[in-house]
Amino acid sequence: MSDVRVIIQRDSEREERVVATGTTAADLFPGERTIVAARVAGELKDLAYAVADGDEIEPVEISSEDGLNILRHSTAHVMAQAVQELFPEAKLGIGPPIRDGFYYDFDVKEPFTPDDLKRIEKKMQEIQKRGQRFSRRVTNDDDARVELADEPYKLELIGLKGNAANAADGADAEVGAGELTIYDNLDAKTGELCWKDLCRGPHLPTTRNIPAFKLMRSAAAYWRGSEKNPQLQRIYGTAWPSKDELKAHLEFLAEAEKRDHRKLGSELDLFSFPEEIGPGLAVFHPKGGVIRKVMEDYSRKRHEDSGYEFVNTPHISKEQLFEISGHLPHYAEGMFPPIEFDGQNYRLKAMNCPMHNLIFKSRGRSYRELPLRLFEFGTVYRYEKSGVVHGLTRSRGFTQDDSHIYCTREQMLGELDQLLTFVLDLLRDYGLNEFELELSTRDPESDKFIGSDEDWAEATEALRQAAEKQGLPLVPDPGGAAYYGPKISVQAKDAIGRSWQMSTLQVDFNQPKRFGLEYTSADGSKQQPVMLHRALFGSIERFFGVLLEHYAGAFPAWLAPVQAIGIPVGDAHVPYLQEFAEEAKKHGLRVEVDASSDRMQKKIRNAQRSKVPFMVIVGDDDMNAGSVSFRYRDGSQENGIARDEAIAKLVDVVERRVQV
Repeated sequence: MSDVRVIIQRDSEREERVVATGTTAADLFPGERTIVAARVAGELKDLAYAVADGDEIEPVEISSEDGLNILRHSTAHVMAQAVQELFPEAKLGIGPPIRDGFYYDFDVKEPFTPDDLKRIEKKMQEIQKRGQRFSRRVTNDDDARVELADEPYKLELIGLKGNAANAADGADAEVGAGELTIYDNLDAKTGELCWKDLCRGPHLPTTRNIPAFKLMRSAAAYWRGSEKNPQLQRIYGTAWPSKDELKAHLEFLAEAEKRDHRKLGSELDLFSFPEEIGPGLAVFHPKGGVIRKVMEDYSRKRHEDSGYEFVNTPHISKEQLFEISGHLPHYAEGMFPPIEFDGQNYRLKAMNCPMHNLIFKSRGRSYRELPLRLFEFGTVYRYEKSGVVHGLTRSRGFTQDDSHIYCTREQMLGELDQLLTFVLDLLRDYGLNEFELELSTRDPESDKFIGSDEDWAEATEALRQAAEKQGLPLVPDPGGAAYYGPKISVQAKDAIGRSWQMSTLQVDFNQPKRFGLEYTSADGSKQQPVMLHRALFGSIERFFGVLLEHYAGAFPAWLAPVQAIGIPVGDAHVPYLQEFAEEAKKHGLRVEVDASSDRMQKKIRNAQRSKVPFMVIVGDDDMNAGSVSFRYRDGSQENGIARDEAIAKLVDVVERRVQV
């Protein structure tokens, strides 16, 4: 038996080994149970892979990103096997790993019930304990069609081979551009076939290597994401390298559910989504309107202080405007259909930048006016598919705090530096403090992007330099740029560690060119300005939803719709509290008095449920002493505070934007 030379790569360490022909990747890592696959020449392989001479092999840990995907995809196979054992008529769709879990789609006669999920999970546990082996087998299109003749959705994927990833999310986990493979689940003792699935792999060695999993929920999902296709039933699950990690994840989800902005929005009477208006279109109630106004007013003041000029543009435009900007040919699927009248097509505005370009172009511009910083709270409308609409964070109508800065190329670097600092400082004012930056660049292989290589290179480098000055982590996002230019996205972490995309900054040499924008330079020549796009919140609605979840509804006093509520011990104390409230309102504070017939303890519970920062409690002692008592959201209390001192404290907490 001849020898084979391989190199084992672990982080920065390289080890050369001589092994016998037929040695598998698993043989290279005996006893290392956390290793679930191997990367060979950049490609993931099962541990059953027989190493070849000259291979460079990197072990894949189960806790790594690739390892988690392998674990979760393997668990999806176990779930699909369990479903077909319990529901033999079920037809298989797609079952890829996703962030924190997996799903699998099934064509079944009736939607899955919670009791069905319990049965499926129990069956999965049985399969897991059997220790079935995941065994890879290469096949071809014709043979696969024969084997999978009873699986119509798999047959469709075979027909899409090479383009499946573009045809359906998750399809690339099953069919790629290369060879076609099937994974067999084999009985650990007899080798008998228990189940099989079209799949690219890799997978865990056996089902026993799945440490911990749980099924989460089921939902309807259209095949290949199109409403024209059959509606399937999707089961979501999660899988983790240990039971402790699964438990921690479930606790995290429970906390996230408590913070769901849709739930809190209803409980705190902030906003709603009336069916009569349509999905993804919110109305803000009075208390939500207060928070939104405070957010907008503070943002407006900061923009005024930083030299921005306010503009307003209409909600609708002739379609031709979006042809000129390039949005219609590149972004039509994200826009609402045309509205025809007066013999022309009009479109609901999906972005503000084309109209801001027309403001710049409305008269001659001099270099002395630059940088020109235009700002608008501009409401836009985008057609989001009903399946992805999600409360305020993914809606169809929303207001952007949108800014477009027109500057010279010489001013560009300085403006980007100031812009990014401005954005981060303002986000910190709203209580977000942990950030990373994402630099989205174009894909040179894609025809989606417009403009010259030189312009893209200059714009990308300018953004990179501005980002690096902030001293924050900079994450590459190849191919994620807008069609007209690269962008930096600010990713902010909330109170429970979730990352949200907030502000975006984009450098655009292309729209000024398409609109023929010019300014007169110092030497009298006509020059094209650079256009910088900047949305600070992204959208006010989305930012509202993020803050609501970040604070779990307990906004700091400066944002809270009611900053303090007066709670009398008895009816005799109501007039005193009303005087206090009127005095506080003169200082710009939002103070109410609960003069209802409820008992004091119920009033306190109501205030706690409403998450009011300050409860101002008054009884005989306070009224006789000219003082009040504060009760806080955590139940602590501060007694006998003089009225003037109490109002001063409220004003101070609001002005400093601190949490209590």
